[in-house]
Amino acid sequence: MYTAEFDYVRASSIEEAISLKGGNEDSSLLAGGHSLIPAMKLRLSTPQKLIDISGLDQLKNISNNGNYISIGALSTHKKCAESDIIQTNCPALSDAASVIGDPHVRNKGTIGGALAHSDPQADYPGALLALNATFVAKGPSGERTIEVDDYFTGLWETALGEGDLLTEIRIPVNSMNANSCYVKFPQPASRYPYVGCGVSLSSSSGTCLDIRVGFSGVGEWAFRDSGIESALKGQPLNESTISSAADKAAEGKAVLSDHFVSEEYRRAMSKVFAKRALTQLS
Repeated sequence: MYTAEFDYVRASSIEEAISLKGGNEDSSLLAGGHSLIPAMKLRLSTPQKLIDISGLDQLKNISNNGNYISIGALSTHKKCAESDIIQTNCPALSDAASVIGDPHVRNKGTIGGALAHSDPQADYPGALLALNATFVAKGPSGERTIEVDDYFTGLWETALGEGDLLTEIRIPVNSMNANSCYVKFPQPASRYPYVGCGVSLSSSSGTCLDIRVGFSGVGEWAFRDSGIESALKGQPLNESTISSAADKAAEGKAVLSDHFVSEEYRRAMSKVFAKRALTQLS
């Protein structure tokens, strides 16, 4: 299908992009386009104006600022997957980026675009929940930060305001995030996760000191799994405790069911992939 008619403008700065967005209520920001353009072709999204921000090079940097890893919102999936900084300090994010779509998608799609789009079956949310990320947004009222636990608010919904531009993702630098991973059960064609599980874990002398678990693809939006976290925190890391904790996966959560995978099967696979992630880190 073809998109509806729209106007196009290319922003030369963050400030111009924010101004253009604020001055055009029925507009959309265009980064890599791998989420927006398909939606436009299906007429699920019909913006009257596209504001192209793909040329804003200041949003493409990845750096270690000491306390946190700074990831520009226009960093491509490929760049996130291959970054030495990310692989060393938050490997769960590298894991997630490396299994998104296919090479074409990973070369053009951006982390910020994916997170602003907030597809409930995207890979990044589960990993970033596990990594305790913070999102930086700029808008007409200035800059603000949003904790990851507050960011995903509903189906296709986030805490971003109507005029906000997501500019940066920050991930704390600590031993827990350095010991992290993301595993998934992918749909064979699209590579979206039926189940995506991100875990970061700190331990001492074989005992779990702290843990964060995030799931993508399981519910209507990504969520922290407090059941697994509570079951394993303070426990020795062995096959028995890991299996017992993994069995808590998605407990009390509303789980998706579609023509590909039933709710029952998703619940079962959530336990399987939680166990795989926990075993990998223990």
